[in-house]
Amino acid sequence: MAPRPTTSAVQEARAAFAARLREIRIEAGLTASDLAARAGWQRSKVSKIEHARQAPTVADVAAWCEHARATDQMPDLVASLHAVEGMWVEWRRLERSGLRRLQEASIPLFERTRSFRIYEVGVIPSLFQTVEYATARMRRIVEFSGVPDDVDQAVQARMDRQRIVRTGDRTFAVVLEEAALYARIGDTEMMASQLAWLITVAGLPSVSLGIIPRGIARTMWSTPGFWIYDDGRVGIETPTARITITQPREIAIYERTFTELSSMAVVGAPARRIITEAISALDC
Repeated sequence: MAPRPTTSAVQEARAAFAARLREIRIEAGLTASDLAARAGWQRSKVSKIEHARQAPTVADVAAWCEHARATDQMPDLVASLHAVEGMWVEWRRLERSGLRRLQEASIPLFERTRSFRIYEVGVIPSLFQTVEYATARMRRIVEFSGVPDDVDQAVQARMDRQRIVRTGDRTFAVVLEEAALYARIGDTEMMASQLAWLITVAGLPSVSLGIIPRGIARTMWSTPGFWIYDDGRVGIETPTARITITQPREIAIYERTFTELSSMAVVGAPARRIITEAISALDC
């Protein structure tokens, strides 16, 4: 199955965590009133937490585990709580100080990652963008979102970040929908240059580029674009937020989705031919 819409993924993670706390309470033979009394809470707090209407704090989780005689589960629960809290970060907060800082913030993650699995529907991945393409993308973000205009510095930061493609022991498995090649965000010359550059980077030993043809019989529908960093993190960008997924169960779903999408993609000469056809179509 494909990942559901990202807002649903966050809500489901919160609900799953709440359900886990409820199971711990029930297994301990406690009613909601019992737990609330032992923890010194109002009974409604237990209900709100178990129905994901109130996010528990680390102290709440610690008290829950103590009174339910489940202290052995506390480290894993706290890690899960932090993962849920970190899934959703508003773009407005990230973009407040400009796009350059946003680009630089991801450098540590990119540098420590050894295996990138990238799926995009309608855009060339940032690691393979030309200066002109990246500038057009970021310029539109500034215009649309009204964030500080530091496009030139942000583009330079993105270009600096691209060094990881050619350095270190890393691999980049990339799957693009063919539609991404036709999403024109600039003039013909800029788009032709970008697509030609995509062919060039696809020839690097570290890069595997697959294109899902538009007319293929699909075994997996398209989803929002996502990046898998090694085996421990999935990143998704929406118009309003950056979502980070670290729960093993959900990561496994994205890994399965990426494998299925990859099985529909063509690579090597057939992929280069699709890109070349997209370049030719620019003159039409």
